[in-house]
Amino acid sequence: MTAHILVVDDDPVQRRLLKNAVERHGHIPHLAENGRAGLELLKRRLGEINVIVLDLVMPEMNGLGFLEALHDLGIDLPVIVQTGQGGIDTVVQAMRAGAFDFVVKPVSPERIANSIANALKVDQREAKARAGRRSRAGAIGFDDIVSASPSMLRVIELAQRAAQSNIPVVLEGESGVGKELVARAIQSGGDRAGRPFITVNCGAIPHNLVESILFGHEKGAFTGATERHAGKFVDADGGTLFLDEIGDLPLEVQVKLLRAVQQGEIETVGASKPQRVDVRLISATNKDLIEEVKAGRFREDLYYRLNVFPITIPALRRRKEDIPHLARVFVQRFASEQKLAHMPVLTAGALGLLTAYDWPGNIRQLENAVFRAVVLSQGHEITEQDFPQIAAQLPAYAAGSGLAVEPGHSPAQIAARTSPFAERGLLEGGHALPEMIDHPAAAVVPDNVIVSLDESGDVRKLADIEEELIRFALKFYRGQMSQVARKLGIGRSTLYRKLKDYGIDPDDPMKDAA
Repeated sequence: MTAHILVVDDDPVQRRLLKNAVERHGHIPHLAENGRAGLELLKRRLGEINVIVLDLVMPEMNGLGFLEALHDLGIDLPVIVQTGQGGIDTVVQAMRAGAFDFVVKPVSPERIANSIANALKVDQREAKARAGRRSRAGAIGFDDIVSASPSMLRVIELAQRAAQSNIPVVLEGESGVGKELVARAIQSGGDRAGRPFITVNCGAIPHNLVESILFGHEKGAFTGATERHAGKFVDADGGTLFLDEIGDLPLEVQVKLLRAVQQGEIETVGASKPQRVDVRLISATNKDLIEEVKAGRFREDLYYRLNVFPITIPALRRRKEDIPHLARVFVQRFASEQKLAHMPVLTAGALGLLTAYDWPGNIRQLENAVFRAVVLSQGHEITEQDFPQIAAQLPAYAAGSGLAVEPGHSPAQIAARTSPFAERGLLEGGHALPEMIDHPAAAVVPDNVIVSLDESGDVRKLADIEEELIRFALKFYRGQMSQVARKLGIGRSTLYRKLKDYGIDPDDPMKDAA
């Protein structure tokens, strides 16, 4: 479908890049250099424009002013906002003002095209039809993975590559991020589509039954074995076996799993000879398996056999761009399943609330929250009031602003709260930690946050921040010097020189220099 896309941006270079991206994907761009010009163009072509791509920081009329003007004029079009400044509070304001999606500059052509495609689909209610088809057919493919963030698009790209072979895959990520969904998409995207997909939660099986459930047992093999049991490997023969929480497998079972992976043979409990099986193995874990190996809880040889193609799925708080899309899809799916007479719509305020929350339970928690809201909704809209548990954990949002700052604080204290670092990591229940407000530099903060102010409220020295970043990178990438240098954007020789200058021990980067 060819759509008309209005691009509103004061940067001529950015307008040209967006114009090329829109045209490359078969759409027709219309360009405006600021919000006021964009409104005038929109009025002239009302009924023709399908999607708006809007910069937030512009002269004459900024993006938030543009969104307010759209609301006042009663124009209901999906708006994708671009933000290169500010943090999550800016995004939340945009979502509350009615934005459909947001992207962070610099944005790739693929990312903006994906967001436009999502906007067009929602506008045509295609997502509702797709959700209905999925619930009936049961098969899940890559098109069913709702994604807008670059990190998830990368996950999908890797998973699509993995689907083209039988290479063992390990899906890493927190509980609830959608590891099984990706595993099913890998199965559907390969030559085993339509074959059995068997799921085993290794952490939910009593240890004394794991071997029997995985590999099966013969009748009379042990007390209580009154019937022959084939086992999950045999059930998955010709298809895919998904081992969830593989880090919980007992060591004695890991030995037999290693043989199954290496030789394609399993040893049924009580059988006299091994049995050959053809199984594609996909594993998942929310643990750091290499740490489990070091602790002696996971076999090193099995780790290297399984971890041939690792894919890390980011937590939902790391890809907030996905939250509005996921929430809309869940509303459509649950409304269809509940056979509601009308399809409720998430208000801009509700989307802003959902985007502001960090979702420690990830997609599973978001799904449950939306399900509850759909079931309890009374009208045609789902508002902030339909998410009382979430609003209760974001008091600053409930008070009416994304990140409220109480009057009476010094400029340094306000900066501590409103800095990008505070927005990304120094929030607890939607507001800054008290110790960060009173003593910005002395606060106990997460180790993935670098505080920008010293105890007196002044900006810290660049050398101090650089040293802290290098120490964190060494810890984050487990001392892998090549990766640390690459991620920091410096050469290895430069990295070694800085380690010497700062007195950093690469084997223990958090140890203070003598």
